[in-house]
Amino acid sequence: MSQTAKKIKTDMSKFPELNYLEYLPENYGDHKKYPLIIFLHGAGERGKDIEKVKVHGIPKLVEQNAEVLLKYEFIAISPQCPAKPNWNDIDEILVKLIKICIEELSVDTSRIYLTGLSMGGYGTWNLICKYPNAFAAAAPICGGLWEYKDKGLKNIAHLPLWVFHGAKDTAVPLSDSADPVAILNELDANVKFTVYPELEHDSWTVTYENPNFYKWLFAQKNDHFKF
Repeated sequence: MSQTAKKIKTDMSKFPELNYLEYLPENYGDHKKYPLIIFLHGAGERGKDIEKVKVHGIPKLVEQNAEVLLKYEFIAISPQCPAKPNWNDIDEILVKLIKICIEELSVDTSRIYLTGLSMGGYGTWNLICKYPNAFAAAAPICGGLWEYKDKGLKNIAHLPLWVFHGAKDTAVPLSDSADPVAILNELDANVKFTVYPELEHDSWTVTYENPNFYKWLFAQKNDHFKF
């Protein structure tokens, strides 16, 4: 597996460009449609060095040619957040990037998935609340909500979610995941919650290395895609 570093120009003067990694499956072609995974990194990978994005998560496993991914054909897009903002500050750029992928690549719009860790976990929660019909499933890891709260959670009650957090996390409190999950459970939402009793902040390594995670993810579909 290999990833290509790319960038898009934006209409926002403060953040004129967005760097990202693009992975296409080995036998990629426009003869079929492929699932698309959008991966949002944590705060430590912000900036202009795109190699940092390969430190954790999906892009790390792609770079390592990890066996856990070999049975699936998919497109992976891993943007890099600029140095100062968080993902919520550039959600319009993220949407533009996803739309470009749909226009230029052979994407199955019924199988677009969003996941992220730490700051990217927050970004995942907030993007699905703002665009509740754009994704087939989402997996926020050790994140939480910056805004939207109850109203936004009502909008995603239909969306398959798998939430992960370490019980001993001192960087992002467990409650940041547990609280929205509790609200979603009250709404009888489609949500799973995995708490790792002995893990601290790094609850992403074990998650992304779990074959059952991908089995669940790629099984989800959204036949009502809309931004």
